[in-house]
Amino acid sequence: MTIQTTTHLNFRGDARPALEFYQSVFGGHLVVTSYGDAGMPADLPGADAVLFGLVAADSGFRIMGYDIPGETEGGIAGGGATRREHGTTVTDQAMFVSLGADSLDELKGYWDALASGATVVEPLAASAWSPGFGMLTDRFGVTWSASVTR
Repeated sequence: MTIQTTTHLNFRGDARPALEFYQSVFGGHLVVTSYGDAGMPADLPGADAVLFGLVAADSGFRIMGYDIPGETEGGIAGGGATRREHGTTVTDQAMFVSLGADSLDELKGYWDALASGATVVEPLAASAWSPGFGMLTDRFGVTWSASVTR
């Protein structure tokens, strides 16, 4: 028996561009179903919003997301400021997306792509526990914790 978990992100109207961005960073295929695709009348507000979204890559990367019904502002549900204070990462977000790669070169490629328009919380650099660790909040308000796993 096996079990798999997939991070599901909740957006306020910008799930489609966020998922397209993640596909451009990690590759794979993108599946998007709008509320309208699922039967909501096209003339209703929000019919073009994302009901179900998935990016899945052969590398094992998977992330899901949707637009919270009735929400139209940008950003992940719960928002969340992230900053460094006295050497500690301080955030009011309930979760981060953790990204691990086998090598610093592989991680740097993902990092550089995610960093476009992002706020870097912790620059990607060697740490006591990893040859590469960094944290950033991307342009969609999602905070990523990135590290080399080997």
